Amino acid sequence: KASDALPLPLYLTNGIFFTLFFSVAYFLLHRWREKIRSSTPLHVLTLSELAGVICLIASFIYLLGFFGIDFVQSFISKPEADEDHQNFIIQEESKIHCPLPPLPSAGISKAKSDVELPEEDEEVVKCVVSGEIPSYSLESKLGDCFRAAKIRREAVQRQTGRSLEGLPLEGFDYDSILGQCCEMPVGYVQIPVGIVGPLLLNGCEYSVPMATTEGCLVASTNRGCKAIYASGGATCEILRDGMTRAPVVRFQSAKRATELKFFLEDPLNFDTLSVVFNKSSRFARLQEIHCGIAGKNLYIRFSCSTGDAMGMNMVSKGVQNVLDFLRSDFPDMDVIGISGNYCSDKKPAAVNWISGRGKSVVCESVITGDVVSKVLKTSVASLVELNMLKNLAGSAVAGSLGGFNAHAANIVSAIFISTGQDPAQNIESSHCITMMEGINEGRDLHISVTMPSVEVGTVGGGTQLSSQSACLNLIGVKGANKESPGENAQRLAGIVAGAVLAGELSLMSAISAGHLVNSHMKYNRSSRDMS
Repeated sequence: KASDALPLPLYLTNGIFFTLFFSVAYFLLHRWREKIRSSTPLHVLTLSELAGVICLIASFIYLLGFFGIDFVQSFISKPEADEDHQNFIIQEESKIHCPLPPLPSAGISKAKSDVELPEEDEEVVKCVVSGEIPSYSLESKLGDCFRAAKIRREAVQRQTGRSLEGLPLEGFDYDSILGQCCEMPVGYVQIPVGIVGPLLLNGCEYSVPMATTEGCLVASTNRGCKAIYASGGATCEILRDGMTRAPVVRFQSAKRATELKFFLEDPLNFDTLSVVFNKSSRFARLQEIHCGIAGKNLYIRFSCSTGDAMGMNMVSKGVQNVLDFLRSDFPDMDVIGISGNYCSDKKPAAVNWISGRGKSVVCESVITGDVVSKVLKTSVASLVELNMLKNLAGSAVAGSLGGFNAHAANIVSAIFISTGQDPAQNIESSHCITMMEGINEGRDLHISVTMPSVEVGTVGGGTQLSSQSACLNLIGVKGANKESPGENAQRLAGIVAGAVLAGELSLMSAISAGHLVNSHMKYNRSSRDMS
């Protein structure tokens, strides 16, 4: 390598050749200027000028080898480098043997004949199976995402001896997920989408898409929507809107960590930190900073608005800007990780339950006594008692964290999948407490759901896929809101809460009336012979 020119640390070697190149270039230009003034031929060289030319050429060759060639090769030979790296991994992992259970020969032949390939693709499949071509590099080598998925699928079947028949391949835009949603695809999973509604929320009617394989879920939520509609609708409010990220940094002492904590939480410094943070995006606006300390480790929880995006990448860039800025005043700060789990993302956490993350939403409705008895087939008193003993006391006995509800996660997951949200964020987004109370002398039912951390967006991630985009369009929140950035994402969060309200109302009624088991036996049982 060019960096092996001198047996010195890399930064010293680079420094020597940088200094040599520019010093010699200055010396030769100065000498040639004097020759021009004195009319001396430029090709007549003194010993020092000859040595300078040699040093200039040597340093130029080094710098070209270190920066220029590596830079060009990063574009020209990246696939070959990836291939060498993958071959190394294959050689290392080939020492580990995990034998599959024996398969009947019929199953293997079936796996091999899942798709018909032309001769050219057949050769590529063999190279993938043998390890000559890494599976992950097919898209870049072939330039055709569908063809890459087709070849990868066949290679997987031959390597495992198991068929992927039944997993669809055609009818999907694989170009739309390249570098954004999924790596190394071999097909796509079909999930049915049902529609519930109309959900009457804040005076507007919504038909809500739910992607699920659980029978009764759509029907039950739809019954809840019917009860809400018949009682005049539901109202929803956004309490706060801010995505969080919390890096962990370490100092040599708890005293220094405390000094940074006081600096970050000082209101006099907030404007300066906001300017640094907000440079990351035209939508990112720093809202607050809270710190937690554990010995000499400091956890810094940044919260910011993110427009119509869910905002994890946006807030992470802003946090990185602030960390770089802080190094000037706190050079002894050691950044351990951009996320220290004080955020807290995709994990149940009290900090989200108490302080919120994403959109904090409350949704309520008054269900009349007639609707409770005629549509929900139960009574107000039964619902109130069941909610207290099940959702409140029962969850407390279980030590639940944010789970003071009947099945909020069911509705949240179904809407998340249909609209292209991150399904893993269902964990904190399903934090919910369901409250029920008899009003108007016990004749009517007041029901509410409070959800402190609904994490949704209408741009980025899976929202740009055609199916998910269509579901967002159905409820009128597709893409970014140009007039009022962030309004579409907030409206989607409100719709999620409204649907959860409907789902809670219907399920609790089914349990109260004793209909749950019968309905699931009728609508959630397959009659197909799966043997």
